Amino acid sequence: MRPVRQFIASLALLLAAGSAAAQAHDGDAVSYRDAYRAMVVFEKYGGPKNLLVNQLQVLPKERGALAEGLQLSLSGRSTQVNLPLDPLGRTVFPLQKAAYDENAALSLNRRGLGFSLRPQVSIAVRPDGVYDIAELRAACLQALGFARYVDASQRARQCAGVRFLFPKKAEGGARLRRPDSQEQALPLAVGEPDEFPSVVYRFTGSPERGQVATFNAPLAILPLFE
Repeated sequence: MRPVRQFIASLALLLAAGSAAAQAHDGDAVSYRDAYRAMVVFEKYGGPKNLLVNQLQVLPKERGALAEGLQLSLSGRSTQVNLPLDPLGRTVFPLQKAAYDENAALSLNRRGLGFSLRPQVSIAVRPDGVYDIAELRAACLQALGFARYVDASQRARQCAGVRFLFPKKAEGGARLRRPDSQEQALPLAVGEPDEFPSVVYRFTGSPERGQVATFNAPLAILPLFE
């Protein structure tokens, strides 16, 4: 179990912690079994995770490839599934016994493009776009609990806040709603490493009251560990 945990820690949680990306695969296909072994750890994790989602993320080596209609396919003797990717290259990973038994292949619709696969644990997006600060903190703590489960070196980290990522061509942004009904716009930033508009909300030392309300649905909400 330890090698799988180390694999998950190096791939899934480094993005949330703001660190480097995944181990690259230079061929045209990746083993379904390898991806399955990485993804299923979250499913088997017994700690609190009701505020989290776990998705498989594609990272092309070529910058901007995701914007060119890139798709991921799962292909085997009895399996043929197209897995649509969101703008961040993420998809819901199908846990299929037949695909595992056949060791089906995960490949992109653009051959010859080197890519990486990694799990990404993020905070569930709410349909109404309103997030209680206490719930955001609880979600970050859930993500940190899983991070510590798969990688003991994460035990020194703490939850610093959350990062809302928005589509590039939409009006992203968020505001802080205080208990006294006052509202404060949160700064919107665009820059490296992903160039998606983002809003960072940092937790204070004491439990906060209030809400964060987004203008439009975020692509993802990532926990920040420091």
